[in-house]
Amino acid sequence: MKVEAVTVAAFLMIGVAAGAQSNASINDAQIASIVVTANQVDIDAGQLASKMATNPEVKKFGTTMVTDHTGVNKAAVDLATRLKVTPEDNATSKALKAGGEKNVAHLKTLKGAAFDKAYVDHEVTYHTQVLEAIDKTLVPNAKNAELKALIVKVRPAFVAHLEHAKSLQKTLAGK
Repeated sequence: MKVEAVTVAAFLMIGVAAGAQSNASINDAQIASIVVTANQVDIDAGQLASKMATNPEVKKFGTTMVTDHTGVNKAAVDLATRLKVTPEDNATSKALKAGGEKNVAHLKTLKGAAFDKAYVDHEVTYHTQVLEAIDKTLVPNAKNAELKALIVKVRPAFVAHLEHAKSLQKTLAGK
């Protein structure tokens, strides 16, 4: 229950920040910051899972998150550099970073099956929230066509990650 409470609290904070941010109409520099931060949060958690997970499939999933999200971040940073856009911190990117740090700190307190379950549960919630942010905030507010295209292009990977995490969640619940 504690894991779920931490996760829910972190994502309520992100949801509130994203909602406030979308009402204020965010700019491309802020969107770039959100994209980079969201990916870094998943990279950090994935690195921890690739080391601490006991279930081989969870460990493999963590490694996949690191690889995939590192690739997206590289593409986002390369695009921002080419467009001469400096990512700008904002309420959403700050909430994402804080939520990610809290998640990693919490995960570090867990071991074995409890770690595996908490990590996978978080990944399901996180990818659900990121997809919502992509659909409701990032794509609708992106002004630069290349930035919008990058976000649209990587969306299917987030969907695949969510489905993979849900599958792992079902497997872990069956044990």
